[in-house]
Amino acid sequence: MPDAPQFLKGLLLLDSGQLHGSFFQRTVVLVCQHDPEGALGLVLNRATGSKVGEMIVADLPAALKECPLYLGGPVQPTALSFLHTDSFLPDANVMPNLSLGHSLDALTEIGESFSSVRKVKMFAGYAGWSPGQLEDEMQREAWLTHPATTEWVFDTDPDQLWRGILRQKGWKYKLLAEMPEDLSAN
Repeated sequence: MPDAPQFLKGLLLLDSGQLHGSFFQRTVVLVCQHDPEGALGLVLNRATGSKVGEMIVADLPAALKECPLYLGGPVQPTALSFLHTDSFLPDANVMPNLSLGHSLDALTEIGESFSSVRKVKMFAGYAGWSPGQLEDEMQREAWLTHPATTEWVFDTDPDQLWRGILRQKGWKYKLLAEMPEDLSAN
């Protein structure tokens, strides 16, 4: 009997060092959806250098307009997605207390809430995989997995995220984290 498929929703994918020269080099991707139809994720560590209000023409609360905008992936770079957490999200759809949304109305509602512990991270575009594509990449060991936490998603400097997670994974991965981005500089 074949093994049941292992879905990666709620996990982090890290470039294993095999994605050199691609969009995904040194990225950390949160897998937000994964089922037999394919997978969708958001790159957590690719800032656009712009604020949301500079890039999105919408009537959003001022606090949201000042948030940095991240490049969630190479697919549909004009599509808006956001991750949010609060003290308690009973209907979280990515992992406990973390939800993915795409609606401007929902984003506005979140931005207008008065929670002191609410966190939001917004993305242009996403990473997408067709049925079986991510599983194939996993078999080729293009990605490493790591448990996701809201701290990794919201509280870690994006420039340090890939290296920080690798360092936690042990000595073998510390070597990967310390390799120069351009191997000819070694």
